[in-house]
Amino acid sequence: MRLNAVLLAVFTVVLVWSAIGPHDRFTWWLEVLPALIGLVIVFATRKRFPLTPLLYVLLAIHAVILMVGGHYTYALVPFGFWMEEAFGFTRNHYDRIGHFAQGFVPAIVAREILIRRNVVRSAGWLFTIVTCICLAISAAYELLEWAAAAFTGTKAEAFLGTQGDVWDTQKDMLLALIGAMVAQVILARWHDRQMRAQGSGPRAQGSS
Repeated sequence: MRLNAVLLAVFTVVLVWSAIGPHDRFTWWLEVLPALIGLVIVFATRKRFPLTPLLYVLLAIHAVILMVGGHYTYALVPFGFWMEEAFGFTRNHYDRIGHFAQGFVPAIVAREILIRRNVVRSAGWLFTIVTCICLAISAAYELLEWAAAAFTGTKAEAFLGTQGDVWDTQKDMLLALIGAMVAQVILARWHDRQMRAQGSGPRAQGSS
């Protein structure tokens, strides 16, 4: 409970900071709304489906990434400019961090739901299905970006954040794919231990 309180406090502080004088208010709403929706869902399900501490931390980190991007717009985040100068990039790559997280964090969300609801027993199928779910989420987000641009015109340019890269959509989805696979490879055992500690861990992981 103490961890959740700390995470909620961090979320609230960053949200308030993000909302004060954002670069573009329309873009701010588009970027921050998923974090707000996620907070409502987590709060509403906290008693009947409490998440693992690992997942709560990852969700908070993802929310911070979204809110920072919403405040500056992804193409103008100072950390991205620092990376550009430090590593010789030709653009602000903060949005790449966001799309990597878009695969990394949902992978653990999907994994936890599928295991605890006993939807998938095989480790191989679990990895495959979680990866496909994350790719679907990434594709849906790219479609959302396209829809925003189609209906609002130039108002959505900051939300799109392509920065002149014609392959931006494909690169974003690739990073989400990599994030989904990396999360499962490096966090699976830790995640399993936390679910077992809650009495909901995988009982037949690896069986066919």
